[in-house]
Amino acid sequence: MFGKLFSKESSKTVEKPSVESKDDKTLNDSDTHQLIKETLKQYVSDNFPQGVLKVCQKIEIEEQADIIIKLIMPFVCQGELDAVAQMLSESVAKKVIFDIQLDIKPVRQFSLGSEQAENSQGQVANIIAVASGKGGVGKSTTTVNLAYALMKEGAKVGILDADIYGPSIPTMLGLKNKKPTSADGKLMTPLDANGLSAMSIGFLVDEADATVWRGPMASSAFNQLLNETAWPELDYLLIDMPPGTGDIQLTLAQKVPVAAAVIVTTPQDIALIDAVKGIAMFDKVKVPVLGIVENMSYHLCENCGHQSHIFGEAGGEHMAHDHQTKLLGQLPLDIAIRQDADLGESDVFENSAGEIANHYRKIARNVSAQLFLQCDNASPLTATITTRT
Repeated sequence: MFGKLFSKESSKTVEKPSVESKDDKTLNDSDTHQLIKETLKQYVSDNFPQGVLKVCQKIEIEEQADIIIKLIMPFVCQGELDAVAQMLSESVAKKVIFDIQLDIKPVRQFSLGSEQAENSQGQVANIIAVASGKGGVGKSTTTVNLAYALMKEGAKVGILDADIYGPSIPTMLGLKNKKPTSADGKLMTPLDANGLSAMSIGFLVDEADATVWRGPMASSAFNQLLNETAWPELDYLLIDMPPGTGDIQLTLAQKVPVAAAVIVTTPQDIALIDAVKGIAMFDKVKVPVLGIVENMSYHLCENCGHQSHIFGEAGGEHMAHDHQTKLLGQLPLDIAIRQDADLGESDVFENSAGEIANHYRKIARNVSAQLFLQCDNASPLTATITTRT
């Protein structure tokens, strides 16, 4: 269990703090609380580089038959803290339960100057663009499953399909031929997909019709989809971007308060070349890149379990290192992922504890944590300036 806990999730191996028991090796309340706080303080990983307590905004410990630890956290981390809870349960011989409340505050202020924009986006805490340098790398599939993964980790999530020319989100969410409604005749009500709020040009245009628009028309349509949708209160709004570095990407960067971007690629050299262009574009428009998701990293043989690196190996890792960003996760080439996308289903939603879901949930935790660590002023990694008088 400890090997699993500290192998990939952690940047350092942390020894479990030892506590001397006072009465026949039975921990009293004070000892138990101290052990819990010391463990949370010393637990170090990529998402908790200085320990859990360094980013925890509030902690309460209730000890009855079980131990309930109530935390207010600035990012989703349920899956990782569940592993910590298991470790603590073994230490104190009681079941430990983390009751996590999220406090995800906006990274950027919403100041588009448009009253309508403020009304439609005022409920959205963080907008994250999911982009790729080229098509065919699984960006939309990754966006959908990442959204479900964030939701399973405890966040309120929405999806905006900004791929005006080839919207695929309606199919992947099982919302084909669905149409949005409007409560006030001004703003559209997003459609619901198992708890996700979704909007797409595919809900407004017939599937068989080709969207033959010049760049300004496509950008205008994107603006309308974003600003004329009555988004509910959301922790994250994921925008599924069209591939490339064109008009819609520039419109997004210049007119939308995007918190950060995530780049999706495959390990193949051709895909990596275009993905680098995506990073360069976001750098130029001052949008932080949280990291890289390497899709189709390997194919896992159903018979023997052998990993075949069909599109190359470690390309995303090398790219992240070269451009000083994070490798947020690696996803297998799995037929179940493709089948679910075609059927409008998601294994992340249907089987949230399965192997595929665990891949996406780990990426979701990494995205959420890196958004806080890299972009939020409350991050423990943010430099502080002191003045001497």
